[in-house]
Amino acid sequence: MRQTGDRRPLNRLERSLGYGLLGWAAEVAFSGVRDLTDPGTRSWRLQGHSYLWMLPIYGLLAFLFEPLHDQLRTRPLWLRAAAYATGFSVVEYATGISLRRAVGVVPWDYTGRSRWVLPGGATRLDYVPVFAAAGIVLEHVHDAVRDLPVRRIPA
Repeated sequence: MRQTGDRRPLNRLERSLGYGLLGWAAEVAFSGVRDLTDPGTRSWRLQGHSYLWMLPIYGLLAFLFEPLHDQLRTRPLWLRAAAYATGFSVVEYATGISLRRAVGVVPWDYTGRSRWVLPGGATRLDYVPVFAAAGIVLEHVHDAVRDLPVRRIPA
């Protein structure tokens, strides 16, 4: 988007904050629905949850996902979905292990929750299809926020 008059596009840091907030909201919704459908919890309270750590982690989308999407834009759907699922899994694992080293815990530790958990508990391979679908949805979000005009603040 070209800068015209009193409008300008969102900068990367602003988009990062937007992705962080969107990620928080999506995680809370996902975990609430998951608790409803999980035979072990089956709660109609729809109590979702997330972690404060997730805001900057989801914010990484502006710096990691956007350039990848721009590179893969013309590739087949299956290739883009596979790349996004791989990338999300790698980032989830790397940030989880980094947090364990820094503060002694992986906040979302999946240990014992699935047979598809990688060593260290930071990533579940059974979430790969969810990550692939999220990446395809985020393509549309990226295209929308890239050209979203915001009002300039007068100097």
